[in-house]
Amino acid sequence: MRALLVPSGEGALVGAAPPVPVREILRRFWPDARPYRRWIPLGLVLIAIGAVIETAEIWMFKLVVDEVLVPGELQPLVWIVAAYIGLTIVNGLVTFGDDYLATWLAERFLQRMRRRVFSHVQTLSVDVLDRRRLGDLIARLTSDVQAIESFVLSGVADGLSALLRILFFSAALFYLQWQLALVALVVTPIFLLVAKRFSGLIKHASREKRRRSGSLSAVAEESLANQMLVQASNRQHAELRRFERENEGIIEAQLASTRIRGLFGPLVDLVELLGVMVVIVLGTVAVTSGDLTIGGLLVFITYLTQLYGPVQELGSLSNTIFQAAAGAERVIELLDEKPRIVDRPNPVLITRARGVVELEDVTFGYPGAGEPALRDVALRAEPGQKVALVGPSGSGKTTLAKLLLRFYDPDAGTVRLDGRDLRDLELASLRRNVSILLQETPVLHGSLRDNISFARPDASDEEIRRAAEAAGVAGFAKALPDGYDTDLGERGRRLSGGQRQRVAIARALLADAPVLVLDEPSTGLDAEARSAIDEPLRRLMRDRTTIVISHDLLTVRDADQILVLDGGRVAERGSHAELVAAGGRYASLWALHDAAEPAAA
Repeated sequence: MRALLVPSGEGALVGAAPPVPVREILRRFWPDARPYRRWIPLGLVLIAIGAVIETAEIWMFKLVVDEVLVPGELQPLVWIVAAYIGLTIVNGLVTFGDDYLATWLAERFLQRMRRRVFSHVQTLSVDVLDRRRLGDLIARLTSDVQAIESFVLSGVADGLSALLRILFFSAALFYLQWQLALVALVVTPIFLLVAKRFSGLIKHASREKRRRSGSLSAVAEESLANQMLVQASNRQHAELRRFERENEGIIEAQLASTRIRGLFGPLVDLVELLGVMVVIVLGTVAVTSGDLTIGGLLVFITYLTQLYGPVQELGSLSNTIFQAAAGAERVIELLDEKPRIVDRPNPVLITRARGVVELEDVTFGYPGAGEPALRDVALRAEPGQKVALVGPSGSGKTTLAKLLLRFYDPDAGTVRLDGRDLRDLELASLRRNVSILLQETPVLHGSLRDNISFARPDASDEEIRRAAEAAGVAGFAKALPDGYDTDLGERGRRLSGGQRQRVAIARALLADAPVLVLDEPSTGLDAEARSAIDEPLRRLMRDRTTIVISHDLLTVRDADQILVLDGGRVAERGSHAELVAAGGRYASLWALHDAAEPAAA
């Protein structure tokens, strides 16, 4: 919901990625094509054969004019037609093979690239992902990765095809009339100069369009993910204006690119026309002097106009490369993000922890924050104990839970599990031994069975059923259309808040971790729903080390130890009775809660 409050305008735009040289882009992404490189030579052969056939087909036109039309002989037409048919059939087969192989290579490369980028994003620390807009991340995983393929494979293939056609057409021109060919090819450098002049402008426009596209995706994702808030607040028109603003930005960037290409195209056409005019004049002189046949002149002009096509393609290819480079720069920026939390060399692998949790003088501040979220916090929890963290919002309760799962490392002090510093433990094995019930109770798009077994996908049906029964899921599962195989919809919309919480409890029961963190387990639930999850929660906490974060003092009054946090420090600690008797902050909170009970009743 916070993302919806980002001010509109330039401040809400996704930042531009740092520019990266073309050579560096190739160095970074060419290795991803390694598994498919053995097929690239075959693709090059098919491209070369296609260029040869195209050259031969044009040459056949000269034979029709010089061997059939001018002398009035029909006999050569038979073998010329047969040759045309043969070339057309072969060209069709080569084109099919080239297109199929190019598509196969491109899709395999894209699959590998998407996997690489998505895998990298999965390793990034929570704070790194929190700093980025989700829609922009999705744009980088999809359209920007697609652009890299255009740069590394498709662009190279298109460039080679254009170069081969230039080579074969130029050879044919020199074979027909080398003097005329020299005159005609003088135009080629002018093409390249014009292309170079416009390439920098197109590169800037391409970068801006990519950036705007990322902003559009971010706005759409934020708005749709919070649609209930949007509609309840009557903000549909405001969100539409945000969406339209980003759309306008894309239009402006696209129009800028179109204006540049619009100027580039007529200049190229003018250069091409001048070249053809010169050839027609000089070619006519050559025909009248007997140095060139009529068919030779017609084919010469055809080769020349066809030659300008691939030369122009090379010029426009630079535009495609710059557009692809803009996407590649955004992906490189993402890949260069390093996870803050990684395993140390030779980490300790733990199979089943006892569950002794200790915090010793822990201080931690979020990156960029002015004040620490936790200051000199000490805590010890034994297996079978329940330790509660209470205090006002922003006092550091959830931050402490994040340290236990090692989403962050403390700036000072130590967090230990069974006497070992969490930083010495293998991260995956640590998180297998610590379960968390999040305040948001996430439910994934999938079946009830998939959601319960998310942390243990290898669990048997019997294990899933027992966890569901212990969590109170079995009762409402029977009422679902397909039982445990029922699709719960996006974010579990087919379930109530209490049902989603019980699914989360079943998931934690199945994971069977010795340390359990409950982050506001009853938030958003009415009295009946809280009562329904009370017994499943007790089953879940039995014989485990449990850390409970809650504003609901009824949830924590039976804790073995209660820590009252204020401003990141432990202001008070003790049992419920001790803290009430002490008459401090906890006692004041309890008095407010106690006074509210008759009114609630």
